[in-house]
Amino acid sequence: MRRPNGLAREAVRFKPASFAGTFLALLMSALIVSACGILLETGLRAAVPPERYANAPVVAAADQNEYVVTGSGEDLEKEATPLPDTARMDAALAARAAEAPGAAAAVADFTFPVHATDTGTGTDSGTGSGSGSGSRARALPVAGGALTAHGWGSHTFTGTSLTSGSAPREGEVVLDAGTARAAHAAVGDTVVLETAAGRQDFRVAGVAEAGPGDTARTTEGGALTWFADTQAATLAGHPGKADAVVVLAERGTGTAALADAVQQALTGSGVQVRTGDDRGAVEDPGLGYAKVTLFGIGGSFGGIAAIVAVFTAAGTVALSVGQRAREFALLRAVGATPRQVRRAVACEALLVAPLAGIVGCLPGIGLAHWWFGQLQDRGAVPHAVDLHVSGFPLLAAVVMGLLTALGAGWAAGRRPARIKPGQALSEASLERLRPGPVRTLLGVGALVGGAILTGVSARSAGDDAAGAALGVVMLFMLAVGLLGPLVARLCAGLFGLPLRGAGPAAQLAAANSRTNARRLASAITPIVLAVAFSSTLVFMHTSETHAADRQLRAGVTADHVVTDPAGLPVDAADRAARVPGVEAAVGLLNTQVLVPTGSGEFKALQGAATQGVTGSGAELAEVQDLDVRDGGLDRLGEGRIAIDRTLATSADAGVGDRLPLYLPDGTEVSPEIVAVYERGLGLATVTMDRASLDGHVTSAFDSTLLVRGGSAKSLTDLGEVTDASGYATEQNLDARLGAWMNNTMAAVLGGFAAVAAVNTLVMTVLDRRRELGTLRLVGSTRRQVMTMLRWEGLLVAGVGLVLGSAIAAATLIPMMSGVTGDLPYVPPLTYGALAAAVGGLALLAVTLPARAALRRWS
Repeated sequence: MRRPNGLAREAVRFKPASFAGTFLALLMSALIVSACGILLETGLRAAVPPERYANAPVVAAADQNEYVVTGSGEDLEKEATPLPDTARMDAALAARAAEAPGAAAAVADFTFPVHATDTGTGTDSGTGSGSGSGSRARALPVAGGALTAHGWGSHTFTGTSLTSGSAPREGEVVLDAGTARAAHAAVGDTVVLETAAGRQDFRVAGVAEAGPGDTARTTEGGALTWFADTQAATLAGHPGKADAVVVLAERGTGTAALADAVQQALTGSGVQVRTGDDRGAVEDPGLGYAKVTLFGIGGSFGGIAAIVAVFTAAGTVALSVGQRAREFALLRAVGATPRQVRRAVACEALLVAPLAGIVGCLPGIGLAHWWFGQLQDRGAVPHAVDLHVSGFPLLAAVVMGLLTALGAGWAAGRRPARIKPGQALSEASLERLRPGPVRTLLGVGALVGGAILTGVSARSAGDDAAGAALGVVMLFMLAVGLLGPLVARLCAGLFGLPLRGAGPAAQLAAANSRTNARRLASAITPIVLAVAFSSTLVFMHTSETHAADRQLRAGVTADHVVTDPAGLPVDAADRAARVPGVEAAVGLLNTQVLVPTGSGEFKALQGAATQGVTGSGAELAEVQDLDVRDGGLDRLGEGRIAIDRTLATSADAGVGDRLPLYLPDGTEVSPEIVAVYERGLGLATVTMDRASLDGHVTSAFDSTLLVRGGSAKSLTDLGEVTDASGYATEQNLDARLGAWMNNTMAAVLGGFAAVAAVNTLVMTVLDRRRELGTLRLVGSTRRQVMTMLRWEGLLVAGVGLVLGSAIAAATLIPMMSGVTGDLPYVPPLTYGALAAAVGGLALLAVTLPARAALRRWS
């Protein structure tokens, strides 16, 4: 008898179709695992090379994360959550850093937005000169009206230099050369600028050519200004605070030695000392969110994708081995030992799996590059971050595929290997009606676990509901996989009833499906996977978007909504209130806060969309209906907030309680809850007074202005004016853009499962060539055989669609009840397209190989 590896080679040679399906399944598994692994590694290793601080050897800055601490002692764990805005440090620490041994100088660095404004008194078109005595305040023609401001002290490390004039003092400003030319402004002229401290006149002290450090992260053509360091913190809205402190080294002092000295000098301040690429994280706070995003895709989604990939690949391998049960029975009948059969199956896996894994990694790298590029284009990942492709995720993908093939092959070949030779052929000719007791027990356990988690999800809210829902879909999918033959036989009997009256071909299709439940289960499982996961991801987003849109349209009761991407004028609400016919004008500053939720090992920081209100709660009620369910907005003010019902449930807090939270810059406060409302998903999860956010956000300019009364024309000087409906439409466009990631994950996972389903159906049809030939020999026409197969394909598609939809419904209904308080929203056209795609793929996967198989019988 041939050695097992020889048997394996012959099996691959004479059963190419079966092994081609296995190869494709393992290839797709490696593709998705390697792509997610690359993104995960990139998230762990992501760094931004310093640009503004490229010539600054040491940078001290506040920690840009807030932490949740769980456990104690050796089990102590700290989970970092990036802050919504920049955390700042005490500017006075620059003096302490300057005293560190080896430090030549320490400069407090400031970066903040300011606005150019029309003075309303006309502008002087002359070139200006000297003192500018008697000249009018000059407006700056800046695109969008936004400028980026710095403290003048930063010129020591950014390369910026004066071309005329002198360094600014308090009440003075230095303009970049491009802005000065466009405004025909010169030293001594006066310009009007809006800052967090209000609208002020500034004398132009000088004109400067911006260096590479100042232009590095400024948009092309962006205007720059510089103020006196003694005034910059106040103009930024953060008196006494600096974004960072840059420490320059004396000649001969190494970076490491200087960093140690600065760290020693700043001991007890809580700031972090950065060198190398870590400096880039200080100047680009988006890196923290990029890491979270990449870790979410590569880790969380990658883990789910890996489970699905392994699950699907294992099913394909098991199907391939099961299709050759007769061959294994013959080997046992002619004297092959169980060990030889098991070794033959293992050798087959070793022949196919490594090559499939290696080939699958190549498109996996391509998918990772495309995905990463799309994230950068949408602003989720800074362009300065590079994709890391190393051998580790590729090796992990290959090894995972190999272990999957070996494990699935061993499990599928275990019974053919251990059965007695005399019973082998008779066993191979009959299909087992029930899975083994262990498999049945595990399947029932998964089914019960899914039902229990469904109840947990229904009683939860917000992120807790979403977390429980993930377990629901995974457990139900596991139950379908383990109980596949039983489920398939039950569904074949149920769905086959309508086929009995649809003609002989349909009756034969129903009988075949009932008789070959294992074969049917192998084809149904990937379709269930595709429908369940894709529906859950896509319809979760459509449900949230639909609910948010409904809440937004009902919640904005203002007649006019004024917006500006760069921020509204500092006095926009006051100016609007003075317009004839205006009854109320309320400015909103949109940002985020972090709220601790959960307890014990399940503590987490939940990001909550927040609106800071310029005005009283009573004024807000005139332009916005939050649908207050408990308490009232009349007490809204300093130290008192209103929150959404979902957040109240997650934080286990209500009216009268104090809610610990972190403001955008990480400052911890505990305001009193004065109201709980219903429309937080569409409007804001947290509502607080605008003054409570002063000094804790980078931009002090309101994002939105809600106005009741007046005319749209009278408000156009403040920004872009629209009505509530138009504003809701714009918000929905932003939401759809943000949902791209969700839909992409659904496409990747659903596409993979769809390919696996097609692959399984093709393998199944090609394995039935003898059966199809027999039907032709006994008198069935080619058309009758093809009709029978089409009915089988539609039956498989229908069962898979119904089961997948049922799992998605069991996942989404309790989750959406906790998140939106309503049923899931399923767009009919989207679901119809999904159903058509499932049916079309099933028919295509059955028809094409069947035609090839029937050619010799034509």
